[in-house]
Amino acid sequence: MRVAQFGLGPIGIESVKLGAAQSSMKLVGGVDIDSWKIGKSLSDLSGIAGMEDARVFPSLVELIAATQPDVILHTASSSATNTLDQLRPAIEHGLTVASTCEELIFPALKSPELAAEFHELAQRKGARIVATGVNPGFVMDVLPIALTGVSREVTSIYVERVVDASTRRQPLQAKIGSGQDPADFRTKFAAGKSGHAGFQQSVALLAHAMGWQLDEIRESCEPVIAASRIATKFFDVAPGQSLGLHQRCIGLAGGETKVVLDLQMYLGAPLPHDAILVKGRPQLNLMVNGGVAGDDATVAALINVVPRLLDASPGLKLVTELRLPLWSNPQWKC
Repeated sequence: MRVAQFGLGPIGIESVKLGAAQSSMKLVGGVDIDSWKIGKSLSDLSGIAGMEDARVFPSLVELIAATQPDVILHTASSSATNTLDQLRPAIEHGLTVASTCEELIFPALKSPELAAEFHELAQRKGARIVATGVNPGFVMDVLPIALTGVSREVTSIYVERVVDASTRRQPLQAKIGSGQDPADFRTKFAAGKSGHAGFQQSVALLAHAMGWQLDEIRESCEPVIAASRIATKFFDVAPGQSLGLHQRCIGLAGGETKVVLDLQMYLGAPLPHDAILVKGRPQLNLMVNGGVAGDDATVAALINVVPRLLDASPGLKLVTELRLPLWSNPQWKC
């Protein structure tokens, strides 16, 4: 299949590298707004030979006209509204789109009318679009949902994720507030300009899968403050500055807490892990020591979702509407 990459930041470049290793995929071009990248080849940007003719375009319209892709891999925005606006040309051309947009994991939560519009458009044009990733997309939503497949009853779901952000890419370390004044971080979070995106959407996806009608979703976020200096490749954080965040999101139904997501993501966080507790019958308790490495796994989730999305009916899909997530063997052919 002919595949194009929309967004050529750190995650987009890794997506190109993994996509190029798939026998079922031919990378034919990319899209980015960075003037330095426009006109260059995907080989120039990734260091992977064999894509010298796959050029970067300033717009999706130009890329589609020049390369006629079948699939778009999208890694360019956290906003569902912005992402759908960016991807409209692909949907109108009946293409298949896999995105890492966090809010797109459950777009109807904040943009129900827009989600309905794009679902109808995709059905009419024969297009498919889905969001995936690690968080949201797997650890705090799809994985706990899968655990409930052996449940006779589920009363609540708790997911905890502790991430040592010092091992992660610069944009993520910046997004969680590394090196910022704690008061500035709180102000930015209140304005929706910092913190982990897609948290409320993960709660909504879990509740939707369980058939729970939530009355309220509460979200809070506090900076984790450095007691001593810590330095990474990208930030030098002094005592009193922010190392990252502790963010929580709670879904309530009928006065009862049904979903709790707890994320601690900061520089030097000890004992990284992912933990899931499903209360019900039976009670299920899962611990992933070390946690799921976000950057590597996000790209894998993006590539691995493509064959499952191609099998699905047209529309704006939830990742839970596709068949079981699994590794996509590089030797797999359509």
